[in-house]
Amino acid sequence: TQPYVFHLVMVVNIAKIHINDFPDLNKDEVLAACWAHDTIEDTRQTYNDVKKVLGENVADIVYACTTEKGKTRKERQSEKYYESIRNTPGAIFVKLCDRIANTSYSKTKGSDMFEKYKKEFPEFISQLGIENDPKYAKMLNHLKELYT
Repeated sequence: TQPYVFHLVMVVNIAKIHINDFPDLNKDEVLAACWAHDTIEDTRQTYNDVKKVLGENVADIVYACTTEKGKTRKERQSEKYYESIRNTPGAIFVKLCDRIANTSYSKTKGSDMFEKYKKEFPEFISQLGIENDPKYAKMLNHLKELYT
């Protein structure tokens, strides 16, 4: 296994590839959110902790990308979870960077998660509401290419 920061570096590097396709996003805030996207989910930090250090907009993105409590993956990634991502500026972009990083890593390592991500792809894109959104086409192609 890799150190925790390895995943964060992957997410930020993917964001750097695609961020210039989204001139409406605040680049500094979105990159900060990429660094911090798992903070609430994986540490004992709260929304207010993130807000205090990185500001409200970054905290909103991190919070939106934080799964809910649940016994199963389906419970943790509920309709409410995806609604929060859809309704928070920058969160779809960060979530896509995260999924590209997770898919790429799981494919490289031959992890069982790769097949899970591949199987989830249509529902994931549908839940994000971006299947026909041209501004996300390059990111979706990046993800689709990983599944070939």
